[in-house]
Amino acid sequence: GKQWYQRRVRGVLNYYTNYYYKSNLRVIQKLKMLAARLCTRVAVARPFIQPLASATPVFAVRSFHATPKALDESLEQASKFIGAGCATVGCAGSGAGIGTVFGSLVEGYARNPSLKTQLFSYCILGFALSEAMGLFCLMIAFMILFAL
Repeated sequence: GKQWYQRRVRGVLNYYTNYYYKSNLRVIQKLKMLAARLCTRVAVARPFIQPLASATPVFAVRSFHATPKALDESLEQASKFIGAGCATVGCAGSGAGIGTVFGSLVEGYARNPSLKTQLFSYCILGFALSEAMGLFCLMIAFMILFAL
């Protein structure tokens, strides 16, 4: 019974891979677990072809089930993480904007030192606007993670 199934699986593996495995049982077990992970509902129970002498399955039924509710929750959680990650990309833009603002302040001060106070006020305004955009991005990311 069980040996026939192992020989059948071994033959199919050898046919499709053209490679003879030393530990066929371990490979079969790994392939079963991989198939169970890839599919939402898998019942690994029957051999490819039933032996003629027996109408019952050759070995015990082992089934892996994932409920639709658990799948929906995990998909929703993954979507939240992806959305929050996309929202935080704006924080990098905010950092680049702040660097550009202060770089321009230094350049403007080097060109005309007499405009120091006016340039500094413009610099603070640019810094505040750029920082606000970064904080808005961060706020959206936290809202996606914890409020939705």
